[in-house]
Order: sequence, then C-alpha cells, then structure tokens
Amino acid sequence: MQKVRKAVFPVAGMGTRFLPATKASPKEMMPVVDKPLIQYAVEEALAAGITEMIFITGRNKRSIEDHFDKAYELEVELEAKNKQALLEILRGIIPKSVSCIYIRQPEALGLGHAVLCAKPVVGDEPFAVILADDLIDGGSTSEMKRMVDVFSDTHCSILGVEQVPQQDTGSYGIVEIQDGNGRLKITNIVEKPKPEEAPSNLAVVGRYILTPRIFHHLQHVQPGKGGEIQLTDGIFALMQEQHILAHKIIGTRYDCGSKLGYLKATMAYGMKHGEVGEEFSAYVKGLKA
Repeated sequence: MQKVRKAVFPVAGMGTRFLPATKASPKEMMPVVDKPLIQYAVEEALAAGITEMIFITGRNKRSIEDHFDKAYELEVELEAKNKQALLEILRGIIPKSVSCIYIRQPEALGLGHAVLCAKPVVGDEPFAVILADDLIDGGSTSEMKRMVDVFSDTHCSILGVEQVPQQDTGSYGIVEIQDGNGRLKITNIVEKPKPEEAPSNLAVVGRYILTPRIFHHLQHVQPGKGGEIQLTDGIFALMQEQHILAHKIIGTRYDCGSKLGYLKATMAYGMKHGEVGEEFSAYVKGLKA
C-alpha cells in the first residue's frame, strides 16, 4: 500500500470575512505572530513525512507561490549584512527536497471541485487535504502525522473531527460514527445540517486523508447551490463502497476563518513564542488584572 506523500491545500477562496485585509492579499498569508497561516499548514504536512505540496490557487494568490520560492535579492542583502539568523529562517521555510506544485482553480466551484483540480498531479495515490483556515496546534506531534499513522495501519480514508456546540452544526459537515475495534467508522455525513437535524455534533475540521477513488465520485457529484461541488457529497458516495474512519483531533484547533478564532490563535501562539512569549504573557496577565 502506498504511503501518503502528497498534500492538497485549497487556497483559492476570497477570504471575504477578513476584508479589507484580504482585498489584495490572500487570507492564507495572514500572519499568526511571524508565520503566515499557509506555512503552519505546510509545516504540519512536512512533520507527517509528506514531500509534495499541491496548492489549488486562484486570482490574487501569487504571494503564496512567492512565499515558498527562493528570494534571491533578499538572501543576498541579508548575507551582505551578516544577518545569518534571519537568513537561516528564510532558507528554512521549506526543505529543498520538497516539491511545490501550483494549480489554478478557474472558478470558485466549491471544496470538492478544488480537490478534483488536484487529480492530474495526485494520480492513483492516497493524499492529504489540509485547510489552512483550521490552525491545529498538535503539541509534540503533528496532527496530520497522527492521521498518517492511522492510515498506515488501516489504509482507509480518514476525516479529522471535533465536537462542536450543537447550535454550530450548520457551519460544518457533521458525521455519525460507529465505534468498533478501537476505530471510529463513519456511517453518515451531512453537509451543514440544522441543529435539530444533525446526526451528532462531531464536525469535520479541515483535515482529510483520502484514497484516489474520491476523484471518481467528485466527477459524478451533482453540483449544488451556486454550481458548487461539495467534498462532503463525494465522501458520502465513497462511503458506500469503502470504509471511512473518523480521527478525533487531539491538538487544539483555532478556527482562523473567523476573526475571533484568528485572534485566539494569535494570542496563544504569541504567548508561547520563543522570542516574545514571556514578555507578551506578562502583558496579557496585566490586561486581565
């Protein structure tokens, strides 16, 4: 069975909830302390042993490509000024052994369509999907690494899930699970159900490992509102012929697609930052007082 070597990052969204900050800059490039959201997502994939990063981009997303590219002029300037520490940080954004591939999504036709755009590059391999909006602090172990380890044992598609307040089910794909032999098998998945109609309060939260069979189903999914192809619909179809597992997220998730979640992440990461964490923590405690 093939290993998970490839990760897909759907980054074509317009980020309207963060306007005007996202008018000319991608929301994935918004920094949490000193790294953009997309870098945290890529670092999580790297820690899981993934070596091919596939970005599904759209208009005004060139800065993502530039971020992971070599910056010759900046490196020369830092070297001339003997700023070796900054130079190492710059060169360490992504290892030389890792490939970055960029695919343009011509229209915003949903998450399922964005994943389908990766088919020519993913081919017949299992792959990860990581949504940079969901920043997950996995502690000493990358959350995607935990999921890759489960895949190595089971060879099943896996969805990262987390309990959410019942009143929030309308913002997520919600799963129903069956516990058996220490694994959580998904028996149903519903896209954004009303709280009274939700099969549970277990929400899919931006981490997936999928078998390549998902592409077949995404090609045959009927588009919904606005012509969008929902990844949830493709997963439901895949579930009819393959087992799909749920992985309960162990780390702390920050919903950086919302202003409040983004602020919480900035505070949490700021307080543990190696350079400013101690002083910032003292400042925050002073505010509380």
